[in-house]
Amino acid sequence: MRINAGSKYALSAESEYVELAVEVFSMLADATRIRIILALREQELSVNHLADIVDKSAPAVSQHLAKLRLARIVSTRHEGTRVFYRLTNEHARQLVADAIFQAEHTLSNDPAHHRADHPAAR
Repeated sequence: MRINAGSKYALSAESEYVELAVEVFSMLADATRIRIILALREQELSVNHLADIVDKSAPAVSQHLAKLRLARIVSTRHEGTRVFYRLTNEHARQLVADAIFQAEHTLSNDPAHHRADHPAAR
């Protein structure tokens, strides 16, 4: 791996990406946005479908999607007049999964994701 002389390793305490990572966490510090990301884990969805899933109005979901799009967490595909949203890459999905798993640890000494019969344990 080649690193520019002025840049810091991405996963070091001196990383030049720390402030940007804080912005990502700030963007994800909203229950509706977490639910949207969970809904988009496996498929792309329209605003109306997402609104039904997260039990919010379509305009509210649209505002959250606009913020997630500006942060490059979601991207769009147009099909006629319909717009479908999808996760831009796997990292938001993994961040949210890890946050959910961390939350499980706060409630249990034996969280479900550690059990052999749980899909995340495989």
